[in-house]
Amino acid sequence: MRQIKLPHLPSDVEERKSDLMTDLWYKGKETKIKQDKQEQRIQMKNIVIFGAPGSGKGTQSDLMIEHYGLGHISTGDVLRNEIKNGTELGKTAQSFIDKGNLIPDDLMISILAKVYDDFGRGHKGVIFDGFPRTIPQAEALKQMLSERGDKVAAMIELDVPEDELMTRLIKRGQESGRADDNEETIKKRLVVYHSQTQPLIEWYKQEGLHHHINGSGTLERIFSDIQKVIDGI
Repeated sequence: MRQIKLPHLPSDVEERKSDLMTDLWYKGKETKIKQDKQEQRIQMKNIVIFGAPGSGKGTQSDLMIEHYGLGHISTGDVLRNEIKNGTELGKTAQSFIDKGNLIPDDLMISILAKVYDDFGRGHKGVIFDGFPRTIPQAEALKQMLSERGDKVAAMIELDVPEDELMTRLIKRGQESGRADDNEETIKKRLVVYHSQTQPLIEWYKQEGLHHHINGSGTLERIFSDIQKVIDGI
């Protein structure tokens, strides 16, 4: 009688081995996805650029945007856009401005959070220009980013002597016609900066995020120093 060869049927051991291999494959994929997300967060470089009026924050921000592809959030521009577009946040902000009041920190952080979220999850990082100005604002920014799994990677301080700031701002006023760039107004702005905003330097030092940059000299040398900071974080 001719024998019929039956197809091989997997044993219980082989089935368990196959299931185990499948489980390991899926776990490997999940781990890879988590690693990719973690790597994305590590590569995201959110920068706080800091300095007195006339220290060159706008100019250096433009260079960072061009070189690193970073986003840019300027509180002044953001507020103007929200008000111009008639958003609910913009209307609320306008109501405070109309009464001559400062915009509350919680409203400002809500506006910044909205703009930050508009960059999406795949962005390379954002430059915060003009915010924070106080320690409570810095704490609020830290919390807002933390809720999204993000953080500030560095606070870059552009340090320029006061006499040079005066010269720069007066020259800017002459060239642009800006009414607030006169000697009396500039002095008041610098007093506000030193009394209210400069304590942020110590706060960011305690956070281990402060980086001092000599803001005097050529744009190329200043930006080269900034690059060393960003490339090292």
